[in-house]
Amino acid sequence: MHYHALSRYPESAVVLVNQAGQEKVIVVKPNHSATWRHNLWLLAALAVPSLGAGIGFALLGAWPILPLAGLELTALAGALYWVNWKLEYRHVIRLTDELITIDKGYFVPKRSWRFARDESSLRVVPEAHQWQGPELSVHDRLSETRIGDFLNREETLQLLSLLRTELRIRTHSRDSSIKA
Repeated sequence: MHYHALSRYPESAVVLVNQAGQEKVIVVKPNHSATWRHNLWLLAALAVPSLGAGIGFALLGAWPILPLAGLELTALAGALYWVNWKLEYRHVIRLTDELITIDKGYFVPKRSWRFARDESSLRVVPEAHQWQGPELSVHDRLSETRIGDFLNREETLQLLSLLRTELRIRTHSRDSSIKA
């Protein structure tokens, strides 16, 4: 399933919940405060004076400045694109009566985990520092996957409160005995 099909909520939200019949879908994604459109406006705002100065110096005979200004803007555009791509990463948690499915990826799932609901639980590792959030993992007897590891403290606590209503918390420890 394409991840954008689940998005009926504002793009600024980090933890999204959608209930469709017996299935609850929780989408967790990094804070994406600047959209690609905002990044393009920033790039254009920086390109006008940079290329304007480069063209001015080129007309005065200092032509090497113009290609360097273009190279600088190309490097900035590449960095903005890379960061924007990284911020498209998300975890999609599907909860049904029998199954928990966790998909991780950018626009389509790259990895998936399936847990039987009655055999799985939530592992909460307390934060090491007051600014960090707790580590959250869904596990059964054989495997474990971490969820929301890119969230800040408030967002992690929001996800924890959502998952507490859906999953049992069997382990509340500093380390895991499960070898995943």
